[in-house]
Amino acid sequence: METFPAFLLIFFLLTGELVCGGTAQLVHCNTADREVLLDFKMGLEDSENRLSSWHGSNCCHWWGIACDNVTGAVITINLPNLNLGWQIKPSLTKLKSLTYLDLSSNTFNGSIPDFFSFLENLQYLNLSHAGFSGAIPPNLGNLSSLQFLDVSSSSLNVDNFEWLTALVSLKYLSMNFVDLSKVGIGWVVALNKLPFLVELHLAGCRLSNFIYSLPSFNFSSLAVLDLGCHFAYKCNNFYSKLPNWLQNVSSLVSVDISHSNLRGRIPLGFSELPNLKSLDLHGNENLSASCSQLFHGSWKKIEILDFSSTKLHGRLPTSFGNMTSLFFIDLSWNGIKGEIPNSLGHLKNLTHLYLDHNLLQGPIPASIGNLKHLAYLGLSLNKLNGTLPESLGLLSELYYLDVSVNELTGVISEAHFLMLSKLKYLLLSTNSLIFNISSNWVPPFQILQLDIGSCHLGPSFPIWLRSQKEIYALHLSNCSISDPIPNWFWGISGSIRLLDVSSNHLEGHLPNPLNLSPIAEVVDLSNNHFEGTIPLLDVSALELSNNQFSGPVPKNIGQNRLIFLSLSGNQLTGAIPTSIGSNLELLDLSRNNLTGSIPSSIGNCVELEVLDLRNNNLSGGIPRAMGELRGLSTLHLGKNRLSGEIPSSFQHFPYLETLDFANNMLTGTIPPWIGEAFPSLRILSLRSNKFFGEIPLAILNLCSLQILDLAENQLNGSIPATFGGLKAMNHLQNVSNSLFYDSYKEYTYQQYIYVIKNGLELQYTKTLALLTSIDISGNNLYGEIPKEITKLVGLEVLNLSRNHISGQIPENISELRQLLSLDLASNRLSGPIPQSMSSLTFLGSLNVSNNNLSGRIPFQGQMTTFSSSSFAGNSGLCGDPLALKCSDDDSINGRSNDGSHGEGKDEADEGNVFIDKWFYLTVGLGFAVGLLLPYLIFSIKRSWGGVYFAFVEMIVFRLSSSKN
Repeated sequence: METFPAFLLIFFLLTGELVCGGTAQLVHCNTADREVLLDFKMGLEDSENRLSSWHGSNCCHWWGIACDNVTGAVITINLPNLNLGWQIKPSLTKLKSLTYLDLSSNTFNGSIPDFFSFLENLQYLNLSHAGFSGAIPPNLGNLSSLQFLDVSSSSLNVDNFEWLTALVSLKYLSMNFVDLSKVGIGWVVALNKLPFLVELHLAGCRLSNFIYSLPSFNFSSLAVLDLGCHFAYKCNNFYSKLPNWLQNVSSLVSVDISHSNLRGRIPLGFSELPNLKSLDLHGNENLSASCSQLFHGSWKKIEILDFSSTKLHGRLPTSFGNMTSLFFIDLSWNGIKGEIPNSLGHLKNLTHLYLDHNLLQGPIPASIGNLKHLAYLGLSLNKLNGTLPESLGLLSELYYLDVSVNELTGVISEAHFLMLSKLKYLLLSTNSLIFNISSNWVPPFQILQLDIGSCHLGPSFPIWLRSQKEIYALHLSNCSISDPIPNWFWGISGSIRLLDVSSNHLEGHLPNPLNLSPIAEVVDLSNNHFEGTIPLLDVSALELSNNQFSGPVPKNIGQNRLIFLSLSGNQLTGAIPTSIGSNLELLDLSRNNLTGSIPSSIGNCVELEVLDLRNNNLSGGIPRAMGELRGLSTLHLGKNRLSGEIPSSFQHFPYLETLDFANNMLTGTIPPWIGEAFPSLRILSLRSNKFFGEIPLAILNLCSLQILDLAENQLNGSIPATFGGLKAMNHLQNVSNSLFYDSYKEYTYQQYIYVIKNGLELQYTKTLALLTSIDISGNNLYGEIPKEITKLVGLEVLNLSRNHISGQIPENISELRQLLSLDLASNRLSGPIPQSMSSLTFLGSLNVSNNNLSGRIPFQGQMTTFSSSSFAGNSGLCGDPLALKCSDDDSINGRSNDGSHGEGKDEADEGNVFIDKWFYLTVGLGFAVGLLLPYLIFSIKRSWGGVYFAFVEMIVFRLSSSKN
């Protein structure tokens, strides 16, 4: 927030040298100076003829020129922002009386001329963004009369600041964006030698050092300090504490050290600076302070306070309301907790208040209605509860209101908007607010952006929207609306650029095309009951999934701007059009009734990152042209009728994370190049095809692989011992959003995959990033289970069932401590079940049935939760939970062969036997109830099942997040 320097304004008023163009001076210009100006003009490139007034004898009347009233000597050249270029002639130095030179925002070439240093009377020099490049000449230090210097430019650099120490008259210095990375720590020492310095602007200069203490202190006049980050790519990086000398500069009025990687605590001394009006420390994420201490200071004149994205913590004290001069405050993206103090209502001058993304709780105080000048209010992403105060309706200047993503409840009435005639942005989404608005209500505002998703509006479509003629962004997702969209809506929708009415119960046919803004970007009508054909729209993102649209995919869809297209979960028929948009980054046509082959033209969509065609009736081979989609991260072709082999053109997919060809009729061997072709692969699903041959050893190279599903094929050979080297399964998983969300701007594609557990096909979405699984069941594999597989300590699902695997279960299988499901059924395994398996505390599903296992079942710990069916079909097994007792049961239980008690047994032994039987009985009953109760409940109310399993996924996700 850079303002015109106050001292310069006074300077120009006193000298009469504030020049914005030609002057009305009566004095006649000096002839010699006139010749210099004409020579200066000859060196310029003036393509727009901005200096057309430079003719005639009196140069004092020329554009941008001012002369001394007595001598007629040229004292001012003021030519900013005229698109002047080429070169500056050295003859300019003959203007001995020149005090003011402004050539900023032009297009000169080369470096700053050295001869500028001969303009010895110069007091004002502005060369900012003038096209100069290279090093700033140090001989500018000869301009001892200079009071104002602005050389701001990203094309300039400085190696040291020694020359600046000679500018003893300097009051204003701006070097914004100049590369100062080589200056070192000496910049503070050098500037400390300028006793009259009032304003210092070094924003985005790549400074990396900050002297914490100064031996002597000369910054007695400094009022404005700007070391901030005006653009994200041009910042300072101090990696240090705020210097202690800064809080001693009593003349400070404005401080901006934003996004500069400052560390440590914010000094409380700032609050005692008597003239401080603006303090901006936002974006210093390692800078901390306690709110209760920081805001107990005096802050006598503070008007602007921006501590967003620092590490403020604690509670806002009641004294927060004492800073009555404040008109701008931003404390967003911190860790502030507790309630918003009621004293907030004392800040009568406040125009901007941002407390977003904190830990605030409790109600929004009704005293907020006292802030009569408030225009911007941001309270989103907190834990605020209670109702929205009706006093908000008294804020007649309110322009922007965001209380989204909180825990607000209660009713929204017309009183909440009583005087909000200037309101343009209303964001209430992700709360539990209920709109109780009369059908004939006409809002006092004309809204631009309305986001009330997850609020209760229905069942009727809100009629009051009919009066809104300027709206460009409308979010009404999950608002319990059951109506068709009324015809009048399409009469007012011509300005809408973003439309989201997803997850309601909207029905009926849509006009084709929809009447939206010609520059519309996003349309989301997903999860409704719309019927008819797909409407044509020229947008960037079109989300129509989970409706009842029918007919073919339009041939000309996505020909222009379309990048995100999801038509999944409808009733579309016919073939995929060969003309589908080549600019697409995401294409989801899954869960329809599409037929025919995948067109080769899809290889023209070279920008594709996500392609999902699963759950259709597509046939034919996978086209070789798909090998051109080098940017793919997700490819789903599962549950179709595709045949043939995996094309060799698939050997260069460096970004591919998900490859799903499951449930098709693909054949051939699994290509040996698969380990090199997909270095980022995390999910590989080839189940239920006709692949044959051995599992390639190159799978070991898939360092990121978390899910490997090769089940239900015709694979043979032994299980590679190299499985133990799958690195992503060798450790506990970290949550990675990229695995289950591929995002396009504000829109997301929700990744999901099917995994077989305990014979059931389960869909994983949100917990997908946590899952590690190997399923090679239903093949013709033989040999032993390699001991190396027990190195996969992060493995959660292991299914080797229905093969010809022999040998014993590895004794150290208990190393798989995270195992949730283990299926070794229908093989030729022999020997005992390892005793250590009872220590697998997370194991919830076990099946070793139909093998040749023998010996006593280790029925203790987690093993007591499994029924006899888990062990059936092993004639050599005995002991609980099987009915077959082991031969040594009687001696273990202290009984003789005839069933009588042995000698020395008393009534206490009988009690112990009773307790043991009672223990097993209760375990069995508990297990049965645990299984049957949810089954009976979900049979009665199926919708509760979805809620239950969503809740389980959420718990798993949170537990894993806290563990990591």
